[in-house]
Amino acid sequence: MDAYKVQIWAKTDPFLIGALQCPPPAKFNMHYLRKMATYVRSRSAEGCYPRLSYAMWRHIACGKLQLLEDTAWMYYEAFHSLTERSPHKSLEWAERVSSCASVEEYEKVKSKLSVDTLQFLLFLYIQQINKVSLRTSLIGDEWPSPRARSPTPDLAGQSNFHNKNWDDYGHHTFIQNHLPYLLELLLDPDQLTKSSHSSHCSLLSLEAAQSLGFLLEGTVDKSRTVHSFIDLALWHPLQNASGYSKTSETFSLKKLQAWIKECFVVNSFGMSACIKSGRKLAWAQLVDGSNRKAKIVCNVYKVPRGNHMVLMSYIHRQTLAKSSETLVGARVKISHCNESFIYLLSPLRCVTIEKCRNSTIILGPVQTVLHVQMCDHVKVISVCQRLSLLSTTNCTFHILTPTRPLLFSGNQSVVFSPFHTHYSMLEDHMGQTGLATLPNYWDRPQLLSTESDNQVWKLMSPREFYSFVIPFEMEGDTTEVPGGLPPVFQKSMDQRQQKVLMWQKAVKESKLTRYVYFFSKEPLYEEPPNVTITESDESIRQVVSF
Repeated sequence: MDAYKVQIWAKTDPFLIGALQCPPPAKFNMHYLRKMATYVRSRSAEGCYPRLSYAMWRHIACGKLQLLEDTAWMYYEAFHSLTERSPHKSLEWAERVSSCASVEEYEKVKSKLSVDTLQFLLFLYIQQINKVSLRTSLIGDEWPSPRARSPTPDLAGQSNFHNKNWDDYGHHTFIQNHLPYLLELLLDPDQLTKSSHSSHCSLLSLEAAQSLGFLLEGTVDKSRTVHSFIDLALWHPLQNASGYSKTSETFSLKKLQAWIKECFVVNSFGMSACIKSGRKLAWAQLVDGSNRKAKIVCNVYKVPRGNHMVLMSYIHRQTLAKSSETLVGARVKISHCNESFIYLLSPLRCVTIEKCRNSTIILGPVQTVLHVQMCDHVKVISVCQRLSLLSTTNCTFHILTPTRPLLFSGNQSVVFSPFHTHYSMLEDHMGQTGLATLPNYWDRPQLLSTESDNQVWKLMSPREFYSFVIPFEMEGDTTEVPGGLPPVFQKSMDQRQQKVLMWQKAVKESKLTRYVYFFSKEPLYEEPPNVTITESDESIRQVVSF
């Protein structure tokens, strides 16, 4: 192995997209997951191993882990959409779900789903990255203690990682500290001691080692070519170091663990590397005497496709509009923006909006997660696979989503409204990300905190609803809101349009001069000479007052 410099790192998506940004259920710990690992292997004929059906997961989650059924589906669906669905499969799934005529039929469709059992166990375990420990908070090892933050500065030059899902140093530390437990979850029961722990002679099956590819990948000699974990572990020059035996087709657990730790580095395509060496973009210009310069950086030109990242911060009193190859499939973070309009009209992988105020953000379709946290008076307009909110205040969301919006703790006065805009390439971009118009659960948020529903969220009244026009021309075929508006909102829009038409008709029939005035105690405009008030003028004023 000395002739080759192998680097292995934690993949971005399992933590950035897969880890839900809330403390995990109490029973997502090693004790219960070890029991689950043994249980599923003993019931391979019942749809538990090597593929875990949703029906069996629901039985385990609700019956043994004491989860609510909605919570069990939330975790299962999050993993399934991350690992099992290509855009084509996502559209097929949407078609099957939207064709269900009853809840019972929908449950039958869900019960036919299955996921990789071992990878799902790893997925459940890494939810602990967002676990809050009161003990470690007191001794200074848990956020908000500065000792827990990444040593890499953010775009403002300050160490300020509050969002663990974006902290690649945190991902590195988590895997490093928890690697023995992650490997134990993958062991066959006969490789464990009576106390359900590994031993120095435990062997890991080839299939179990392959499942580590959910969390790990790497390269050789700092090459730009990214290899799967199993390809590296089975590469002939490395087999001795990784502990692989061709005879038994197993890995020595002890040697494999030592090899991973020796080669383990921080993700060279993550947020930290993007901040340090990414290309700065001049997408936003200083206007209106603003003294704060926007900071926008991307790694698109330095990393393999599939690892693209765009970080944007401190856009202040500006309008930024972009539809670019740089954004296609990118992981986007928008932070510390204020009093701005931001249009990112491309298909995106995932988006995080953090610490923004008094802004409107319009996004192209988001293939996985749109997460908003610590924002105030922000309007977000997007089609997305999943929306999650944490500690937002007075924010409005015009969304189209096939999953229930997730409301974590700390949200106040959240308003949900149907998606109400379009641009010419929208439907093409939705196809690229696997997002359809149905099902659409924009109005069925799921509260995952102890707060009362009536304090956290409400649906927008149709009377307050207006369509949104994107003021840019692009080539494409989309000419209306995909899927249309819900009937009650469409009716409100039609009534408002009818009043406008009535007003236009009244103006035309009144035969007024080119100056039109509406009179009150204080006229809105200066009255021109030789103008008299007629009945038609009064009727116009009444029509306009809707």
